[in-house]
Amino acid sequence: MEQNNKSKHTSFYAVGLSYKKADAEMRGKFSLDPQAKRKALEQAKADGIESLLVISTCNRTEVYGYAEHPFQLIKLLTDNSNGTLEEFQNVAYVLKNKEATNHLFKVGTGLDSQILGDFEIISQVKNSFNESKELALTNSYLERLANSVIQASKRIKNETEISSGATSVSFASVQYIFKNVPDLDNKKILLFGTGKIGRNTCENLVKHTKNNHITLINRTRDKAEKIAGKFNLTVKDYADLQTEIQTADVLVVATGAQNPTVDKTILNLKKPLLILDLSIPKNVNENVLDNPLVQLVHMDQLSQITDETLENRKKHIPHAEEIISEVQHEFLEWTKARKFAPTINALKDKLNSMKDSELNFQRKKLNNFDEAQAELISNRIIQKITAHFASHLKDDNTSVDESIEWIEKVFQIEPIRNE
Repeated sequence: MEQNNKSKHTSFYAVGLSYKKADAEMRGKFSLDPQAKRKALEQAKADGIESLLVISTCNRTEVYGYAEHPFQLIKLLTDNSNGTLEEFQNVAYVLKNKEATNHLFKVGTGLDSQILGDFEIISQVKNSFNESKELALTNSYLERLANSVIQASKRIKNETEISSGATSVSFASVQYIFKNVPDLDNKKILLFGTGKIGRNTCENLVKHTKNNHITLINRTRDKAEKIAGKFNLTVKDYADLQTEIQTADVLVVATGAQNPTVDKTILNLKKPLLILDLSIPKNVNENVLDNPLVQLVHMDQLSQITDETLENRKKHIPHAEEIISEVQHEFLEWTKARKFAPTINALKDKLNSMKDSELNFQRKKLNNFDEAQAELISNRIIQKITAHFASHLKDDNTSVDESIEWIEKVFQIEPIRNE
C-alpha cells in the first residue's frame, strides 16, 4: 500500500544497516556523529525530500523517509559517512511502506536491539524526530508514526517485563571484568571517555565493587569532574592518559571519537592490561594486540553474553508483539482514513450540491413544500450513503487506491490528495 504525500509516486522507505549483518568496523564507517547527521538532514531538505528520520547508534544507522527511489536516501548516508555504496549494498537492507513502518516499530520497542529489551533506542527516535521537525522535515504521516512507536514502547515497558533484570553493554562489560580480573577490589581501573555507555559502566563498577582505585579521564575535564563527583572518583587530565595507562590493570574506552584514540605507541606496559573498547567506531587500534601483555575485548563480543536475564526476557516477546500489533492497527486505520477522508468529504459536498439543486427545483414546483422536513430527510440519506462508502474503504480487503479512483470517476469529483 503506497502512502501518498505530495507526490503520488513517492513511497515510505527505511534504508540502513545494523549489527545483524554489519560488524563493528563497518558500522563505524556508516555511523553519523551529530554534525554529519545534521548535514544529512540539510542535504535532504536541499534535495526536496520533505519527510525524513535519521537514527545513528552504536548498533545501527538508518534513514526513514519519503522518496521516489530508495537511492535518494542511501545517497544521504554515503555522502555524509565514510562508507561506500558498494559496502552499503553488502550489508544493508531497504524496506518499503508497510515493511518500513514495521521495522521502525521493532527498532523503537527494543525487539530489534542487540540486547533484547534495550529501551535506550526510543530516546534516539524521539531526538531524531525533534531534529527533523526543527528543520521542517516531517509531515503528518511521520509524526503519527513516531508517536505510535513511542506509545508502543511505553506500553511494552509498563505492561511487560521485557526490560527486567540488568543487562546492557555496560553491565555485560562489568560482568566480563568480574569474571576475568582476579582480586578486582585491589586493581586499578581507568575509564577513558564519558559517553553514555562509559557513564553506565562507571556506575555499575562503583555499585558492584568495593574498588576505590577508579580513575576517569576525558578530553574535556569538566565533564569528567561532573561524573566523578557523583561517584567520588579520581579525575586526571587528558595529558596524563599515557602515564595512567601504564599503571592500570583495566582500561575501559568509551569515547565518541571518529578515529582510534588508543594504539600500541602509547602503551609502555610492565604488567598485563585488559582493554574494553565500548565505542562505535572502534576507538582502540587492533595494533595494541602486538603487545603480548594486552587483552582486547570489543563491545560486540560483550553483547554476545547471554545469561538468564536475556532468556527470561524472551518469554515476554509474544506479549510485546501483541501490543505492537494493537498500536500498529490503530496507525494503519489512521493512514487509511487519512487517505480516503478528502474523497469522502468531496463526495459529501457533491451529494449536498445535488440535494440543494433538487430542493430548489421542488421548492418552485410545490406550493406546500415542507423545506425543513426535506432538508432533514435528505441530510440523513447523504449521511448514510457516505457512511457506506467510508465503511467500504475501511475494509481490509478493499483496494483503497482503486476505490477512490472509481468514486471520483462515478461522481465526477476532482482527484484530491493529502499534502
